[in-house]
Amino acid sequence: MLVRLLYASRVDAVTPDLIEAILARSRVHNPALGITGILCHGGDVFMQVLEGGREPVNQLYNRIASDPRHQDVTLLHYAEIAERRFSGWTMGQVNLARINPSIVLKYSERPVLDPFGVPGEVSMAMLEELIATASIVGRAV
Repeated sequence: MLVRLLYASRVDAVTPDLIEAILARSRVHNPALGITGILCHGGDVFMQVLEGGREPVNQLYNRIASDPRHQDVTLLHYAEIAERRFSGWTMGQVNLARINPSIVLKYSERPVLDPFGVPGEVSMAMLEELIATASIVGRAV
């Protein structure tokens, strides 16, 4: 059974090296687990979609939630799905500093990533638009 999980967290020291380490680890381990998705980051906020089998997705989410680098880990959306929406990426990336801020502003009060202040469906809609506008980068599956 396939599931889609969306969570947000805060990370104290977001650096390019940290982002690259997370992406590299995801791109090495996720294919064997059958997990696909994207990582969206802006400021100190991470928002990530994980898609795959229920057990591997839940296990990965639990590891992330217990990772001391992440604070305020919040589950925003969880659903059983018929098909993947983010199947093109072992782990795609959206750096919100590099996209038009009007996309983020369309879905929130200010042009900054704040998934904690909007419903999970709103964050999913923003990610869908980022796919449509080709704002996601990263190595494909």
